Amino acid sequence: MPTIVFLTPKGGAGKSTSAVLLASELANRGGAVTIIDADPNKPVSNWSKRSELPKRISVVGDVSEDTIIDQIEDAARASAFVIVDLEGTASVMASYATSRADLVLIPTQGSHLDAAESAKAIKLVRSQEKAFGRTISFAILFTRTSVAIRTKMFQAIEDEFASKKIPMLKSHLHEREAYRAIFSFGGTLQTLGEGDVSNIRGAIINAHAYVSEVVSMLKKHSHKSKRVA
Repeated sequence: MPTIVFLTPKGGAGKSTSAVLLASELANRGGAVTIIDADPNKPVSNWSKRSELPKRISVVGDVSEDTIIDQIEDAARASAFVIVDLEGTASVMASYATSRADLVLIPTQGSHLDAAESAKAIKLVRSQEKAFGRTISFAILFTRTSVAIRTKMFQAIEDEFASKKIPMLKSHLHEREAYRAIFSFGGTLQTLGEGDVSNIRGAIINAHAYVSEVVSMLKKHSHKSKRVA
């Protein structure tokens, strides 16, 4: 079953938010999802305790360097999708998890600092490809972007990635109050009330587009793997 790893050496890039949104939407579409919370701050584990855990989602929070590979493989046997939320730093655990990934998503904000850290994440992916003799699909996921404004700095960063043929998701996760709210109240975008946060519908549409693109990438990866086999 597909394993999606959220990787970036920089904290605060939106890994946990991206992971929970992906898990929630996949579960809403009928897939069983296991999220492995490998961040020492346990953001996903804390989210899971704030309200009843959504159906078809399970969270594994007791993770170490010694157990991460076994836990990914166990989760893959039990769930349709495995999502790994890593800590915001380069680590042995990050290397281990990346080596088992079918897709690595690299959350990146529109700043040169984030772009530089993303380059480190890409380097880690490629080192694991070389070490294990397999192709690992990856893509940049821009997070906390503005719905209305596209800055010159953001355009320059996107152009630089494009010039280096770095894959990027066309869908961005915009800056949304609703995304922060699910970590305050628990649950999913669908369980938030209009009294909790504004423009929930806009957040749901944005998250749906992001997840649909990820699913398309996973399908392409699966097709290529079967063709090679």
